Amino acid sequence: MEMKIIKNSITRKELQKIAKKQFGDLIKAVVDVKNEIMAIGGEFHADEEVLLMEKEGSKREYVWGINLYHEKMEDDWIGFDSIINIKPFYGNRSRNVENSKIREKIKKIVKKLVF
Repeated sequence: MEMKIIKNSITRKELQKIAKKQFGDLIKAVVDVKNEIMAIGGEFHADEEVLLMEKEGSKREYVWGINLYHEKMEDDWIGFDSIINIKPFYGNRSRNVENSKIREKIKKIVKKLVF
């Protein structure tokens, strides 16, 4: 599966098709909270992180790994667990996105990009 950078929008149906080719119930994504874009379709969050850095000039402190569970309801469909989220230098010491403002920004961006 080829990775894609989402700048405008993608449908949940499209996400579902991508997920079925990979992990079934989820799709890995990396969100750049500064540029308000995301990458999808990678086997690992780290692959998508690198794609955003190389193609869009994203910076490590602004990219966060998430999982989108396309079959769940909107309030429950984003999982914030990713190894790329471990960023002690930026105040995040776990795989989760600990800062509630960043989590809310991620939710806002995903809502804008996925319909």
